[in-house]
Amino acid sequence: MQSVARVGILGTGSYLPEHEVTNEALTERVTDTTPEWIARKTLIEARRFAAPDEATSDLATRAAVAALDRAGIAADRLDFLIVSTSTGDSPQPPTASLVQHAIGAHRAAAFDINVVCAGFVFGLALAHSLVATRPGAVVLVVAADVYSRILDFDDRRTAILFGDGAGAAVVGAVPAPYGLVDVELVTRGDAHELIHVKAGGSRLPASAATVADGDHFFRMNGRGVRDFVMAGVPPVLADLLKRAGVTAGDVDHFVPHQANGMMIGELVAAAGLDAARTHLVLDRYGNTGSASAAIALDAAARAGDLKDGELVLLAGFGGGMSVGAALLRWYGN
Repeated sequence: MQSVARVGILGTGSYLPEHEVTNEALTERVTDTTPEWIARKTLIEARRFAAPDEATSDLATRAAVAALDRAGIAADRLDFLIVSTSTGDSPQPPTASLVQHAIGAHRAAAFDINVVCAGFVFGLALAHSLVATRPGAVVLVVAADVYSRILDFDDRRTAILFGDGAGAAVVGAVPAPYGLVDVELVTRGDAHELIHVKAGGSRLPASAATVADGDHFFRMNGRGVRDFVMAGVPPVLADLLKRAGVTAGDVDHFVPHQANGMMIGELVAAAGLDAARTHLVLDRYGNTGSASAAIALDAAARAGDLKDGELVLLAGFGGGMSVGAALLRWYGN
């Protein structure tokens, strides 16, 4: 009997800009801090910044090509192209349309989503729905951000955390029992002010005054975000695992948003995921926004750490405030 197809990841890819910014180099721009303080508070040692001529679409394109190569799928085979970003090249057109053109995915319907740092998981959930609706479809999910362009380097609370990068996953049919087992998506709009860029939209259009006031910089209430994560993420993960009929102890790999190393350690303990292998790349890449979980997943896949049939739990959380979690049985093709 032929196995029933499910929806899973066919290949992953990532791209990090060449320019590495160590903690030592960063402290030349960020006052009232030291390399040791940054490492102790965040576990971050370095991050990458895009070159002056690199935009989000450029990073996304490189990650997209890497994922397609890994999956062995040509760009003109894609039916959908989803780009998750909160730092698009410009307000219009969608960054996805630029990536579509760059890789030659001329058949693909291309569009952006913005769920900030939860975007990659939300994108996977959307891709799952698209393939389930249209069996045989192939979807490319790309998460990319260039936060170095919106950081206030006078604000050490945020400037020390972020870097630039892109990650991608090709999603399509896989044989049972592989693929996405279930997803859980949650948004708490009452906490939206914890992370924001104040100006540049229809509420507060760009002007000389907004630029002078620093309203185009990324702002974050770090303590509030930590409290949100610790209170809100473990229940989301628990609900997902319960619905899937597994326990935290059954999870082989945990791939979280790479927000802050110290906070992730606390999250692992709170969620009861101590037995799982937690994959971190933030020590060398920092927090790459929407791309961070995708980059960590690709690093684990390319290192051969994810074995055929193992359970992988992805978690993203960020501005909105939103949480996305996905449980998948790894297809080690």
